[in-house]
Amino acid sequence: MANLITDIQAQKRNRNRVNIYLGGQYAFSLDRMAAAWLTVGRTLSDEDITRLQEKDEFQTALNRAMHFLSFRARSQQELQAYLNKKGYEAALIEHVIARLKEEKLVDDLDFAQNWLDNRQRFRPRSQSLMKLELRQKGVAEPEIEQALQFSNLDDFELALNAGRKLSRRYHKLDKFEFNRKLGAALQRRGFSYGIVRECLQLLWKERSEPTGVEQ
Repeated sequence: MANLITDIQAQKRNRNRVNIYLGGQYAFSLDRMAAAWLTVGRTLSDEDITRLQEKDEFQTALNRAMHFLSFRARSQQELQAYLNKKGYEAALIEHVIARLKEEKLVDDLDFAQNWLDNRQRFRPRSQSLMKLELRQKGVAEPEIEQALQFSNLDDFELALNAGRKLSRRYHKLDKFEFNRKLGAALQRRGFSYGIVRECLQLLWKERSEPTGVEQ
């Protein structure tokens, strides 16, 4: 019979895939998960083969998506763009994302909260700039606003935190150059002129406290 499974062999270069032989001839390859129920001697209908190949494509796309997520959290739009670039059809991408949502591996609100927390701790910037970054990641406005509300951020505190990190670069400068360079750096982080000016006064005072004398 043409559709009789005569052999199932693990691929040498990818142990997570197997080659299926029908009637003594190589027919197609499958992900191990998709092929788990197959045994030598089983006969497959044409419909069985179609379903197996569809399941294999889904499993392969899912594996790729999970590998992509293993490096860092991603927004839904980032994941869609990645899978689309890999050549998967829109319906399959939707199916993969639905599965990942069920498993809580894709959640734009959680992504936004983690993004804000990471920025706050490592690269502080204004709320307006962080909102822009999240929009560019494809996060919808309601999720952005909810994440900001949950994070309870304050632009002055963010600017002060950023200024303290950045001011280490300028510790040898006089007051004019300190304010000029640090002020420009804070404005590039999206902070308003008023907040920057207020922060600079406090940051210069903190820097001058060890000697008690301004330069």
